[in-house]
Amino acid sequence: MSSRREFLGRSAAGAALLGAWSLPLDLLPTPSAPAAHPHEQAAPLVEEWDTSWPSRITGRHKALFDVAEIESGFGVWRANAWVAQYQQVLKIAPSDMSPVIVIRHNAIVLAMQPSFWNRYGIAKLKGVTHPLTGEPIDKNPALIDEKDGVPAPFDQAGLHKQLARGVTVLACNLALQDLVALVKDADKSSEEAARKVAVDGLVPGVILQPSGVFAVIRAQEAGCAYIKAS
Repeated sequence: MSSRREFLGRSAAGAALLGAWSLPLDLLPTPSAPAAHPHEQAAPLVEEWDTSWPSRITGRHKALFDVAEIESGFGVWRANAWVAQYQQVLKIAPSDMSPVIVIRHNAIVLAMQPSFWNRYGIAKLKGVTHPLTGEPIDKNPALIDEKDGVPAPFDQAGLHKQLARGVTVLACNLALQDLVALVKDADKSSEEAARKVAVDGLVPGVILQPSGVFAVIRAQEAGCAYIKAS
């Protein structure tokens, strides 16, 4: 998180240069190459990002759920609630709705499989609580269901169940780098090996994107209404 604050600080300082935009182009100094974001230095770029997912957003009603905080997994649950409420109140068929979930920033751990949570003690590390009881929980709250005593209709809100129903779920590559650093430190491994563990730890079906901001804007360009879900 300190590296993010340093990055934002550098960005804020650079804002003072905005006034230079009013100068004629031939009077502007030739800029030197900008310093790379610490995450960009550490993370090798994926050779080909999957950018085909907007073609799946075909419903008459489209909504983007921006999940930036863990918040007991509520951001993920809210996407499911929207579909259920439109179905019940407006009698809209699920096939006419296209929810998109973007998991980024601190919430990136919600995109990780139980094995990753267990291996690296994510629940304790992040102080995660149960979405219904508010008590500490040792599992990814975005993946709990009836097996964990979750009653209907909440038992259908799990990320894995929404993925199975065709919901588009996107994850931030920059936020994933926080987990790469965690793995690298815990396993005393190389950057490359740690990144492989982190990428392999994503819940199957989650689509990794260059950043959460990239995913959020692409979804809005595809017609989704924006919801700050957590």
